[in-house]
Amino acid sequence: MLSLELIAQAQHRLRGLLKRTPLVESDALGQRLGAKVSLKLECLQKTGSFKPRGAFNKMLTLTAAERGRGVVAVSGGNHAQGVGFAARKLGVSAVIVMPDATRGYGAQVVLTPSISAAFAECERLRAAGRVLVHPFEDPLVASGQGTLGLEILEDAPDVTRLYVSIGGGALISGVAVALRTIHPAVRVIGVQTHGADAMAQSLAANRLVELPAITSIARTLGAPKVCDFTLDHVRRLVHEVVVVDDAAAYASLVYLLERTKYLVEPAAACCLAAVEQQRDQLRPNDHVVILLCGGNLSVQDLTAFHQRFAK
Repeated sequence: MLSLELIAQAQHRLRGLLKRTPLVESDALGQRLGAKVSLKLECLQKTGSFKPRGAFNKMLTLTAAERGRGVVAVSGGNHAQGVGFAARKLGVSAVIVMPDATRGYGAQVVLTPSISAAFAECERLRAAGRVLVHPFEDPLVASGQGTLGLEILEDAPDVTRLYVSIGGGALISGVAVALRTIHPAVRVIGVQTHGADAMAQSLAANRLVELPAITSIARTLGAPKVCDFTLDHVRRLVHEVVVVDDAAAYASLVYLLERTKYLVEPAAACCLAAVEQQRDQLRPNDHVVILLCGGNLSVQDLTAFHQRFAK
């Protein structure tokens, strides 16, 4: 299980390797929602998302022999870039199966025809000696992501509600452990989108549910199945998981871009959509923190979203 001690150790390891991203209050959102609202700008992190935190923490704990064998990961997005970036900085050989923009971070890319083939190739490489850097089923990865929780408490010790998006669940697991160990009264709300809601469906079914496909525009939330490790942490520490639709996530993305000038991906913007959905629960003395976990959005995708959702 995760612990505050593991997360504090991760924070110490990561010092000097990554940005300490800012937390900024938004007057526009405060007026709109009737409470103090702050944005944790992890979209400004190296590689454009929170993922290097867990990747660095995992690789920094490897023995010299393990580093020499290299690492392997499966990802089509932010985890791939986080692993590739951390591996390059640490001088570790990395193979990423089925990514897109990861070559720029120095990782070897292996393309496969399907997700099942990608996992099979990853398992082959792991069996051959490489160390698996799993995006969420790993306490060291989750502890690295949990360092965000410590930063939020340092900058917003009066936080009362925190909104965090959920893909596989390592981010919210780590952040929830950090926040609720120190301040148990903080309300932690997870957010997913319809079509990328494996965690919400698993909670409802009280078992792991695998999605047949990811149909949401929030592709970086697209874990087809979570794991017992993250499901257990969410059950114990997260007050609720809100599921919003793609149109609401896109509307929040546009609002953030126009009013705050931060371009984020749908997996981050959905958190604002969840706050909007729960506006009647907010109180004037609340301090709402919205974790904007990533900003990797192409012009092509933004244009496509606009054509699909703009009225």
